[in-house]
Amino acid sequence: MNEQAPAPSYKRHRFPPEIIAHAVWLYFRFALSYRDVEELLAERGVVVTYETVRQWCRKFGQPYANALRRRRPRLGDKWHLDEVFISINGVPHYLWRAVDQDGEVLDILVQPRRDKAAATKFLRKLLKGLAYVPRVVITDKRASYGAALREVLPSVEHRRHKVKLTHLHGQNSARRRDRTTTTILLRRRRATGRPAPSAHAVDCRKPRATRRSPSLLRRASASGACQRVRP
Repeated sequence: MNEQAPAPSYKRHRFPPEIIAHAVWLYFRFALSYRDVEELLAERGVVVTYETVRQWCRKFGQPYANALRRRRPRLGDKWHLDEVFISINGVPHYLWRAVDQDGEVLDILVQPRRDKAAATKFLRKLLKGLAYVPRVVITDKRASYGAALREVLPSVEHRRHKVKLTHLHGQNSARRRDRTTTTILLRRRRATGRPAPSAHAVDCRKPRATRRSPSLLRRASASGACQRVRP
């Protein structure tokens, strides 16, 4: 049976536990830098250096990080994996990405290859960070995914499709754009007092036929503008 490590003590520290706990919570909750936390504390009358904040986070940060990880909402059980080509300082690399069915990014990893070993490394890193097993994994038709999944996740269903993660990841931004457009239309309606068209309204009316007078048609035929061009 594994014994839990004792909680770190706040004794022999110049600042009270409330200030130390607040600084550590700021760093892990909002992904700030040590200097950012130093400035936030200075605005509240607490003068500490970023090195002190770093020592606090190293000593007291693990319990806070574990608590925030437990409070994190559970992500989707359907994973989409792919890799894209990128160039770093002129050297080709592959950016491995994983998102769930809601478009939330699960993890990324940059590797120089995209073979079975690279796919296996990315899957192990993904499982280590999320600590749960998906229901379905969707990839493209590359053989390295199948070999890595048979080794790392043999009991998980594997589907092969040509899915672009950019579309899945952009669904949330598209929803935000729709809400912004609707808000603009409602403000315009209140300002003008007239009903504004819908954000997704489509004009399905047929174009109106252009009528020409007989005189115009005679002049056009005489000038050759209406003559049919034969191949």
